[in-house]
Amino acid sequence: MKKDIHPANYREVVFKDMSNEEIFITRSTVATRETIEIDGVTYPLVKLEITSSSHPFFTGKQKLVDTAGRVDKFMSRYSVRNKK
Repeated sequence: MKKDIHPANYREVVFKDMSNEEIFITRSTVATRETIEIDGVTYPLVKLEITSSSHPFFTGKQKLVDTAGRVDKFMSRYSVRNKK
């Protein structure tokens, strides 16, 4: 194996899924300013919107994410066309 090719800041990091509050502790070099304490140990924290624990493909559950009423606006606009 080649020497000195791996990054120096390779450490344990917590990835947190914000939609279901699930956390994953893994090793990474990602830069972050936030930290979280788990079992008395402080880890760097990376917040994620969606992971395999909340993605519909992996969970088998479909979930509509309504951002500022966009889904309702779309449904009201295009549901009229389906009725004709």
